[in-house]
Amino acid sequence: MQDAASSATGLTVWFDGACPLCRREIAMLRRLDRRAAIDFVDVSEGQPESCPVSREDLLARFHAREGDRVLSGAAAFAAMYRRIPVLRPIGELARLPLLDRLFEGFYRLFLRFRPHLQKWAGGKD
Repeated sequence: MQDAASSATGLTVWFDGACPLCRREIAMLRRLDRRAAIDFVDVSEGQPESCPVSREDLLARFHAREGDRVLSGAAAFAAMYRRIPVLRPIGELARLPLLDRLFEGFYRLFLRFRPHLQKWAGGKD
C-alpha cells in the first residue's frame, strides 16, 4: 500500500478480492497498468490502514482515492481508467457532465445485479 506522501499524487483503488467479478476485472486492469500508476488494495480480509471509508462501504461500492479526494462508483472507475493509457478516453468522457451521470446510472444498475452475477461466476452467496 502507498504511504501518505505517494498517495497525494497517485491513485489507490480498493476492491473486494472475495468477489470473482472484481478479481477478474482487477487482474485485467493490473495487466493494463504497465506504468504501475495504481495501487490496488484488496479489502476482503480487513480494513486497510489509513482508509477513510468503512470496510462495509468499500465492499458495497467501488472506491478510490486520488490525491486527497475519495471517489466512489463510476467516478472511481473513471479516475482509474484515466491512469491506463488504453482506457484513458473512457475516463476522460466520464468528466463530461451528462456522461458522468449516465455512467453512474449504469454503475448503480450493475450493483443491483452484482449478487446474481457473483453467484453465476461461482462466488459469494
